[in-house]
Amino acid sequence: HKIECSHCFIGFHLVFQQEKQRAMVNELVGKVTSVCWDKCVGTPGSKFSSSETSCLQYCAQRYLETSAIILRRFGSLPQ
Repeated sequence: HKIECSHCFIGFHLVFQQEKQRAMVNELVGKVTSVCWDKCVGTPGSKFSSSETSCLQYCAQRYLETSAIILRRFGSLPQ
């Protein structure tokens, strides 16, 4: 028997949106890691130096702030 479910599509859509957001976050983390690692870390050791730690924190913060500005800017453009 075929079961009609008006809530099924909404539930699927929500799960899809959550997975899409999770994928976007993972991609952003990968980009930040790659960009900031190349910029801040010399030869990796057993732990980061204080200057590497500061550089990584600042780099990640600036990257995320810049990404947010770009997203807000494109979000406000007429389609």
